[in-house]
Amino acid sequence: MEKIKLREEFIKLGQALKAAGLVESGVEAKEVIQDGLVKVNGEVDTRRGRKLYSGDVVVFDGEEIRIEE
Repeated sequence: MEKIKLREEFIKLGQALKAAGLVESGVEAKEVIQDGLVKVNGEVDTRRGRKLYSGDVVVFDGEEIRIEE
């Protein structure tokens, strides 16, 4: 499980995927999110700009990312 520490109040979903190294670029993040391949807190979310806060869990391609303060 990858952990991402917040530097601000939130991080956007596309940025979190890039920060965790699960995608190479913003374009790739946009594609996998729009294709419905990413879950946030157990539900598919197709919004690249979805704001993630401490405690949120993202799952993509069998990898889990936990957002922390």
